[in-house]
Amino acid sequence: MGTLLIRPPGHRRDVTLRPAATAMVWIGEGHAHEMIAVPGVALADHDVLVAVEMSTICGSDVHTVQGRRSAPVPLVLGHESVGRVIATGDAGATAVDGTPLRIGDRVVWSVTISCGTCDRCARGLTQKCRTLGKYGHDRVGVHGDLTGAFGTHVQVRAGTTIVRVPESLPASVLAPASCATATAWAAVARAARDHDLDGAAVRIHGAGLVGLSAAAIAVEHGATVEVLDPAPDRLALAARFGAAQLDRDPDVVIEASGHAVSEALAGVGTGGTVVLVGSVFPADLVPVDAESIVRRLVTVTGVHNYTGAELADAVGFLAGRGRAYPFADAVGEVRQLAAIDEAITAASAPGAPLRIGLVPGR
Repeated sequence: MGTLLIRPPGHRRDVTLRPAATAMVWIGEGHAHEMIAVPGVALADHDVLVAVEMSTICGSDVHTVQGRRSAPVPLVLGHESVGRVIATGDAGATAVDGTPLRIGDRVVWSVTISCGTCDRCARGLTQKCRTLGKYGHDRVGVHGDLTGAFGTHVQVRAGTTIVRVPESLPASVLAPASCATATAWAAVARAARDHDLDGAAVRIHGAGLVGLSAAAIAVEHGATVEVLDPAPDRLALAARFGAAQLDRDPDVVIEASGHAVSEALAGVGTGGTVVLVGSVFPADLVPVDAESIVRRLVTVTGVHNYTGAELADAVGFLAGRGRAYPFADAVGEVRQLAAIDEAITAASAPGAPLRIGLVPGR
């Protein structure tokens, strides 16, 4: 973890890291990542400095590197991570449960940074804050250099939801919690606003980690869940996350792939709800049969990211009933942070595991 030298209190607390932190900076499509050294950070009130235990490569990281998603450069990618608190700002910081964070706490944190006071935050749409920041999405410089998960440390800024996590859960389970698991929880929770999931029929398009997580969560809410995916190996994995066959039209369809929106809209039963969660990259426009939507009384809704409470609920699920499912198997490979380019290439290859982990190495 290294040595910390903390200078006297002030509006910002200067923390010197020995050895220096490192971050892998992406400078644009077609370029390899560059490693930079970060010898210290300035922590504002309520900021937290976290030493990364493991980060995982999300599909959106792959899309960015491949040029399928726009992003400001230079950029430290990565937003799925678990680590330990090693320093806080002068005013300290609190976990989502309201208790003070302490040095050594093992934590995950939200992908978003929200003000908590704008009209959207007041409506509970903190992931759409008017002054939103996002880890792994914001250009380095304005808020420091440790702004994404693909580094040895992350500067977790005030306005971020931070959740303590159990020592007993593997890092491979916890790192994706701040994206895949929490997003899946939000999608299922949105469906539950319209339907009692106990006894409901749920269809999920896409057996990526979001879809598989949503399957397990919905099953634990009492639903019968069917997962559709073109890859036979993913369908076999879906069965281990509780997937079965439906014997009637679904009450809920969760589209978690971004590639089956038309099928999701056409396949939901009368009075059903379609939750779109996978359409987070540019794709062809989808024609909509508005008359069919109207006559079948279908509700169509979108879910993007999640709230802080949903992240806490997702961690609670992983620590509880989620232990019955093979979340630890989602990380099929673990590589050194310095090998990030090879890891991203491997993550985009046919037959790649759900996630590839990255761990800091000295």
